[in-house]
Amino acid sequence: MSRPPRAVVTCGPSQSHIDAVRRITNFSTGELGVLLAEALLKNGWEVLCFKGASATYRNPEGPALKLRPFATNTDLHTLLHEEPERENVRVVFHVAALSDYEVGSVQTLCGDPLRERKISSHLPGLQVILQPAPKLLPELRGLFPNAKIVGWKYELEGNRDTALEKGRQQLSENHSALCVVNGAAFGTGFGILNPAGACENVLARDELCQVLCLWAGGLPSL
Repeated sequence: MSRPPRAVVTCGPSQSHIDAVRRITNFSTGELGVLLAEALLKNGWEVLCFKGASATYRNPEGPALKLRPFATNTDLHTLLHEEPERENVRVVFHVAALSDYEVGSVQTLCGDPLRERKISSHLPGLQVILQPAPKLLPELRGLFPNAKIVGWKYELEGNRDTALEKGRQQLSENHSALCVVNGAAFGTGFGILNPAGACENVLARDELCQVLCLWAGGLPSL
């Protein structure tokens, strides 16, 4: 019996710690990635799902599932690097809402560093210095050399045209196979962009998952 095709799905938010009990994170439940992972499983795929520990949506269920929890951007980066048989992955859906910034340092209002495991709640205020977090999407091509890469672009400011233009930029910069655009700027539903500039619009998450499964099912075997 031949081995089922392998897919990677990342989902949920990452986090960055202020101290041992406080963190910053993105607003993401992980629902879309879970639904996509389950749709792939139902269509005969083997799925590696990397799910943010802060995600509030349930874990995916189904045969041929391997679930890998992660907390920070660095955690996910390390897990992906350590995953064996990366060359056998046919498609990567990078749905996770990774932080664009991470905590660089925490200081008093006077600029003195704070390094306590739990910072006192009696201080008059804090300064949390954020620094750019490493981007994962540009590395996926090297990590999964035989896979098609699908990224997401979530935009709040602007309109549908500007959101789609951001998606086209992402495709060009990362040499991705598809970019899924959504958010308030795009409006209702999702836009599935390909490198040729064509956009397929879908309204609901279930429909999006089915369209992506059909597209992935048409990829050539390794």
